[in-house]
Amino acid sequence: MKPGTALLRLATTHTREGILDGAWWPRSRDIGAELPALITALTEHLGPVTRVGLDADAWEELPTRLIIDDRIVHIDSFPVGDGTILITRGDRDLFSLLVVPPHATPDAARTAMARAVRVDNLAPAEQILIDTGSGRARPIAEEGPQTGPERGAS
Repeated sequence: MKPGTALLRLATTHTREGILDGAWWPRSRDIGAELPALITALTEHLGPVTRVGLDADAWEELPTRLIIDDRIVHIDSFPVGDGTILITRGDRDLFSLLVVPPHATPDAARTAMARAVRVDNLAPAEQILIDTGSGRARPIAEEGPQTGPERGAS
């Protein structure tokens, strides 16, 4: 994949019956590097994007807005930790995309993205990430390092 290309999958039906409208697999947690390609790709399919809602804890730094393709895109941050990104087109048309963690394996990412766009999918993003082995939406800081068997036990 060439640099600056968004790995994106959108539902192909206009009924929007499922919980999610698509899936995105960014390559890093740098929103300034990742978001422009996503917004460009979405604009081609959905029209102009005005707002993006992201989990503040899942990204390195979140600006309040970015200029992408000569348009201002406002960025809203909230600590939801559910593995989604919310895209607003126009005033109120909202799209919800699964965000596959950058560290996911290609097979897990493909499986998660395919499940997210299924019309009959009723699982929320976080459950899809768990079920497909794509990892958590964000790391849990409370978990300590993994330890092996204790030495000297007999």
